[in-house]
Amino acid sequence: MRRWKSAWRLIPLFALLTFVLTGCGLENLTALDPKGPVAEKQLSVIYLSLIVMIGVFVTVAIIYVFVLVRFRKRPGQTGVPKQVEGNHKLEIIWTVIPFILLIIIAIPTVKYTFELDKDYSNDPNALQVKVTGHQFWWEFEYMNEKINTSQDLIIPTGRTIAFHLESADVIHSFWVPALGGKKDTNPGMTNMHYLKADEPGTYYGKCAELCGDSHALMEFKVKAVTPEEFDRWISRMKSPTAAPTSVLAQEGEKIFKDQCLACHAIYNTQTKQVEGGKVAPNLVDYAKRSTVAGILINRSPEDLKNNLKTWLDDPQAVKPGNLMPNPKNVPGSKMEQSLDLNDQQINALVEYLAGQTQK
Repeated sequence: MRRWKSAWRLIPLFALLTFVLTGCGLENLTALDPKGPVAEKQLSVIYLSLIVMIGVFVTVAIIYVFVLVRFRKRPGQTGVPKQVEGNHKLEIIWTVIPFILLIIIAIPTVKYTFELDKDYSNDPNALQVKVTGHQFWWEFEYMNEKINTSQDLIIPTGRTIAFHLESADVIHSFWVPALGGKKDTNPGMTNMHYLKADEPGTYYGKCAELCGDSHALMEFKVKAVTPEEFDRWISRMKSPTAAPTSVLAQEGEKIFKDQCLACHAIYNTQTKQVEGGKVAPNLVDYAKRSTVAGILINRSPEDLKNNLKTWLDDPQAVKPGNLMPNPKNVPGSKMEQSLDLNDQQINALVEYLAGQTQK
């Protein structure tokens, strides 16, 4: 019994920690700081609902305290107080008031539900982007521009982005909290979604549907840039990649073509075309990506090489459950398939991939 009494004393501490920890997190990974019109409208509904709920709570609490004090049993009082059961006036009041509150919440909720579900797939002014969820990475295809990339989604500010959401395996959920609400990507079907960014910035995205071992690591970045910067990025993505010059990078190119090209697409400096498979991330302009595997952050060219080596040494240690074969033979790994590369070959691959940038 004494233990339970001591445990009750910890409740205020846990309550304080809860409030303190709610302030922790990444910048631009919150729905409470909207950076686009979709997120702003959704936040307005959240605020309206909170105001109504807090108002109801405060009103009920005041009435509750008033009744406790006003109608408490007084010294010398006997008998049963007068009952108000069946009072039609009170019953009408506490039926009508909740009904009015529900209407107040329902009107903007229904309005924005239909408004934010608008299909922009045929809008000539909207940027059409096909999003495919994979375990555990995101593929982005700019449908009209014929550009395919992954993990970093580049969009122009002030322009509607029409997303065609699909899945290559299980159900995922596409969510960029600062720009708008989430929507599922389902196998065998296409869901439409749209977002818009008001100002340049990097906004973090997440998978919001439990999809496997590395669900929590299925992240991506949305980089909103000015329309002029976006046009320059499109031009760069269509430009050639410089051929590797160092002996180590040339060795890495050969290893990549022999071992990786069946899954990953990359720019071929001989044929001047993007070639390769589509079951794994497209690696065109890979050296410009902000992360390796979506979670290892590249702050410098040296970070890129270190992160690539970490990933290629043991992908399962970085993202458990991912479908990439182990480049090296890793004893005890969950992924039995291995490419049996040695450290020298891994270093060559790192050197080659770190040089993948468009002219």
